[in-house]
Amino acid sequence: MFDPRDSASRPAEPATLTEGLDARGKREFNRLQKRLRRQVGNAIIDYGMIHEGDRVMVCLSGGKDSYTLLEILRNLQRNAPVNFSLVAVNLDQKQPGFPEHVLPDYLTGIGVDYRILERDTYSVVKEKTPEGKTTCALCSRLRRGSLYGFAEEIGATKVALGHHREDILETLFLNMFFGGSLKAMPPKLLSDDGRNMVIRPLAYCREADIAEFARLMEFPIIPCNLCGSQPNLQRQVVKEMLAEWEKTHPGRLESMFKAVTNVAPSQLADRALFDFTGLEEKQDRMQADRIDLHNEP
Repeated sequence: MFDPRDSASRPAEPATLTEGLDARGKREFNRLQKRLRRQVGNAIIDYGMIHEGDRVMVCLSGGKDSYTLLEILRNLQRNAPVNFSLVAVNLDQKQPGFPEHVLPDYLTGIGVDYRILERDTYSVVKEKTPEGKTTCALCSRLRRGSLYGFAEEIGATKVALGHHREDILETLFLNMFFGGSLKAMPPKLLSDDGRNMVIRPLAYCREADIAEFARLMEFPIIPCNLCGSQPNLQRQVVKEMLAEWEKTHPGRLESMFKAVTNVAPSQLADRALFDFTGLEEKQDRMQADRIDLHNEP
């Protein structure tokens, strides 16, 4: 498994990426890159995300998160103590105006194995979504189904998604506020049908760091015009709420993310997760143990 220290001492990216920066800018870029590598490496170790011989399908949307995910995994791959392969997969949803050449040109240029999966989910989403309703839920389901099925076709053992720390926290609050459940996005997930293992190597990474890295790397970002222009998205409202909290109370998001990894089932109220009705029996056993210990000669 990974040891992030293996790649921490690697030199910075080729000079062409930092030639426009002054000495301080180059140092900051190197620190940012090392921090992202360390955080991704730690997440991979903590959750056992990648193993010997894995074929990792990196879902590449054209956004800052998936570009960063691919780049950091490529970076770690060069020094990882296990052998694994990467294949970038983009789902072309046939959105009007989608620049189909951008990703193939970029991936060919950096020498990454890639596939373009063409599925007209755009038409389905527009047809099935009532006027005035958001498209994200249906779009996400269709996209996930297409990618999971394709992962099997190409023999991918892991499906890597670009969700980061804020995505996980936003999902936590969306489920609490609107779904009545206490759940988020796990760093590692077995799909419901047991066929796909989904990993989120950016789980420990801050969105601000990813955005800055993407800016400095000058990734050819492709905006999502299907959902990005929709007003009053619940996720956007939650995102703004979390951003305000972090602004007025620095460190709050870090504390909240730590809480997601440090759950005490007995201090919640889920009867399926903790045996509240059996507490009397547990109390009796504990009392009996105390009596037996007290009566020992």
